[in-house]
Amino acid sequence: MTGFICIDKPEGITSFTAVNKLRRICGVKKAGHTGTLDPMATGVLPIMIGGATRFSEFIPTHDKAYEADILLGVTTDSYDITGEVIEKKDVAVTYDEFKAVLDTFVGDIQQYPPMYSAVSKDGVRLYKLARQGITVEREARNVTIKSAEIVAHPQENIFTVAVSCSAGTYIRSLAFDIGEKLGCGACLSRLRRTCANGFELDDCVTFEELEEIVKHGELESKIKSVDSVLEVYPKVTVTEAQSKRFSNGGGLFTQRIRGFKGHGIYRVYSNENEFLGLGKAEETGETLEIAKLLVK
Repeated sequence: MTGFICIDKPEGITSFTAVNKLRRICGVKKAGHTGTLDPMATGVLPIMIGGATRFSEFIPTHDKAYEADILLGVTTDSYDITGEVIEKKDVAVTYDEFKAVLDTFVGDIQQYPPMYSAVSKDGVRLYKLARQGITVEREARNVTIKSAEIVAHPQENIFTVAVSCSAGTYIRSLAFDIGEKLGCGACLSRLRRTCANGFELDDCVTFEELEEIVKHGELESKIKSVDSVLEVYPKVTVTEAQSKRFSNGGGLFTQRIRGFKGHGIYRVYSNENEFLGLGKAEETGETLEIAKLLVK
């Protein structure tokens, strides 16, 4: 079994735990997620199974999208509601005031990652330092907020926002920064990822649904093929002889490859339209060498 299954991750478990749960339900030995989702967060979590794990470095990051509840008046050390409360303030922020501040974060911005994050500082994960009560200076990161809109205002001190952003954006940091700019402090009280790596909520299954799918022998219908996830790379088709050579680790002369258009990474298919793996051509463009073979 090789491909991708997208899980609607429930709240309260780590991405690692989610992978292990899928491995148990589906009876697969190899599995891994494409990017960590915080334990408090729910939503889109693509999981690679079988030979798909070999392609993790080539999976397009794409933009990501979230729906988040931002709680005003509360500042925590983790920038979310699960952390230790550092400060509480009274809130008197109107809808228009919140929107005006939110709009200032749309575009290319610099953002500091939270201490409770997987970013490394001198080879040590920040969250490991944070657990020891150590706070260190972090470097600002360039990220892009493509859009940010208020979609609900359920309570006077809570605004629900829909955010589309570049990979590497921390919504927790966005909530913190909004609170700083408003002067009342803020933290994230709910987070749901709605899009990641080209997967959306409609592509997801819950663990309960997955168990039923496996029970009825319909798991294959929920597995997305490796090459469909890699569609950002152009496709080339090779002859039977070239297929054998490529599958055995040999490079191919690009002048003999149908669909070759210059240097870069390509999805390589046999004459029977079977996906063989990814090939890479350097700037000289003379040969297509193996970037990664598909092993089912």
